[in-house]
Amino acid sequence: MKYKLLLPFALFGLPAIAQTTLIKRDAAIEQMNNEVSVKNIEAIVRKLVSFKTRHTMSDTLSKTEGIGAARNWIKAEYERYARESGGRMKVEFDTYTQQPDGRYDQPTVLKSVLAVLKGTDPNDNRIYMVSGHYDSRVTDIMNRKSDAPGAVDDASGTAVSMEMARVMAKRKFPATIIFMAVPGEEQGLSGSGHVAQRAKTEGWNIDAMLNNDIVGNTYGMETGLKDNRSLRIFSDGIPSVVVGGRDSVSLRRMAQAVSSLVGNGGESDSPSRELARYIKEVAERYVDQLDIKMIYRRDRFLRSGDHVPFLQQGFSAIRFTEMNEDFNRQHQDLRTADNIKYGDLPEYADYDYIQKVTRANLSTLANLAMAPAEPQNVGISTSGLTNRTTLKWAAPKAGKPAGYYILMRETISPYWEKKFFVTGTEATLEYSKDNYFFAVQAVDAEGHESLPVFPKPVR
Repeated sequence: MKYKLLLPFALFGLPAIAQTTLIKRDAAIEQMNNEVSVKNIEAIVRKLVSFKTRHTMSDTLSKTEGIGAARNWIKAEYERYARESGGRMKVEFDTYTQQPDGRYDQPTVLKSVLAVLKGTDPNDNRIYMVSGHYDSRVTDIMNRKSDAPGAVDDASGTAVSMEMARVMAKRKFPATIIFMAVPGEEQGLSGSGHVAQRAKTEGWNIDAMLNNDIVGNTYGMETGLKDNRSLRIFSDGIPSVVVGGRDSVSLRRMAQAVSSLVGNGGESDSPSRELARYIKEVAERYVDQLDIKMIYRRDRFLRSGDHVPFLQQGFSAIRFTEMNEDFNRQHQDLRTADNIKYGDLPEYADYDYIQKVTRANLSTLANLAMAPAEPQNVGISTSGLTNRTTLKWAAPKAGKPAGYYILMRETISPYWEKKFFVTGTEATLEYSKDNYFFAVQAVDAEGHESLPVFPKPVR
């Protein structure tokens, strides 16, 4: 099959002599990004702060204070956005009772808020999720009484999810998008854990989950760095999949998944790592003055977030976090000591930066939800010794691809370096599989790309 090295829809690589890159943006996605409002984002953060504390075990009866008032307001806002959806967006609580354990001293009712924007294609069951956690805390993890404003951790991430819902509810996408706000993150990822378990049990086809946690600060404590351009994205390389527990069958499945990647040199090509690369390309395409920093870790050092329960259920998930954290703001009692003011207060949030983060999330999910599904059964031929590489795949289960991109990079490169556009489902390249990594993604006539699929060896 003939193939061409070009990107006819999205990111065009012109001849090297020109040293120019042409960026093509979908007008519909660009318009959505233009509607993301700094004013609305700040209003959401300040409203969440006004509930004084959103500790997961705080008051649920007051209409103005505590986590009960906060979750009811979030749900009402999602419902207000849903009125613009023509009946396609439905809002619900995911409710369960958490029993006492190390971080709960009493039975506690948890309610995650899910705004589900149903896809328009009845044959497309893909789901894309964006999330932030709306609970907050101070120094003592069990302190449910003291004011815990939680402006950046994590009203900022909740604002990302809510503002995206406001903008995107008016649009139609073939695939389904779920905008989520969860409690219990500070008590051990409880709210997201329940949703992830429900998704696994009910067979949700979650193609990507984007977690936004601590995405509103641009100042680095101690270093004094100020950076409103960079945004970290955390993704695991070796999948942290635990299917059903630690029984022998589960461990065997986990070992097989790890062995498949390691055997092909794909330690850095898990589905979540491919999602991270995809986000970097698409978000930087649509958001000016943004630099996505890929961090090759599941989360920050020895820390965790609401994407992890989804990873453990076998879904692709990543975490967005600001580049430089200010720990004088996180998990702090409100106080002033040695002329330093402590506490996660709204005046220390950078709302223009949160707008940028929201646009990065929106660009990614819109592009994915409008794209064809990913190609199926992607394989790399091992039928003979050759310095060429032959890849084969099947058409996606949903969507109408205009063709496919074969992605290629050197083994030492963190990012895809070349894209070959083909129209069939098989291609042979004049590059050796010994020296390069490959993946395949579907693309429609408007240039919306699916997630890349790392190939498995086939004969």
